[in-house]
Amino acid sequence: MTASPRLIAVGDNCLDVYLSKSHMAVGGNALNVAAQWSRKGLDARYFGVVGLDAEGDVILEALAAVGLAPEDVERRAGSTAVTLLLERDGDRRFLLEDLGVGLGYQPEPGRHAALRAADWVHLGTNTPAELPRRLVAEGVAFSIDVSTAHDAMRLDGVPLVFASGPEDPAEPIEPVIAEFRARGALRSVITCGRRGAFFDDAGEVSHVPAQDIAVVDTCGAGDSFIASFLAARISGRAGPEALAIATGAAALTCGHEGSFPQPLQPIPAWLLHKYADVIATAEI
Repeated sequence: MTASPRLIAVGDNCLDVYLSKSHMAVGGNALNVAAQWSRKGLDARYFGVVGLDAEGDVILEALAAVGLAPEDVERRAGSTAVTLLLERDGDRRFLLEDLGVGLGYQPEPGRHAALRAADWVHLGTNTPAELPRRLVAEGVAFSIDVSTAHDAMRLDGVPLVFASGPEDPAEPIEPVIAEFRARGALRSVITCGRRGAFFDDAGEVSHVPAQDIAVVDTCGAGDSFIASFLAARISGRAGPEALAIATGAAALTCGHEGSFPQPLQPIPAWLLHKYADVIATAEI
């Protein structure tokens, strides 16, 4: 491992539009992970795609502000991903998830060559199944976030899987861990909300409870967890210590609005007009 590891996050981005609060922020699992790495001063890149629209401009400006290179992001005809949210007391309800041109994104050949040269690659949610299979075949060190879609793809040889698990302590975690082993994952991290997080390190399972905090907004907390856990592991921290560091990072993210610290922007009239039919059905 190099002194300054080369880290690349690949996949989803979006505009998180908080209708109940009349503002929006930039987010998306892969983008958030890269943004948190960059905020830590790490050598981070983000590969994704946005549309040739005003929403794409907003995302690229936010990337640049956090120290990521906008030129790493492809622009294609079509719409940039947008998520419409209703938020009350830190809890979110998704009114719409429009994945736009980001659906099924895979890097073009030049960017894929950079993945092979990276020290670690993180694949965001909604990654097409052929990309992790290809990275396994090429011997790339990487992780993937499957969120709640535990059975969405085979995971043979995948070095590390992140997933959401049961928050109820009465529901055993062992079957969830066993499921990922059976699907071929070499290691897995299961985050379970207030219950904390579990790390299956090739058969050795560790657990760290969640911190008891006042929640402002949970958006991006899981992505902060992933970014901090990976940074800690890459730097040589043991599993339980990496879990504790990541849990602390997630708690900090829950203390502010937006997936990572950024200026929250008012929702522009053109965006409200674009989704007027959907917004009309919501109780804001």
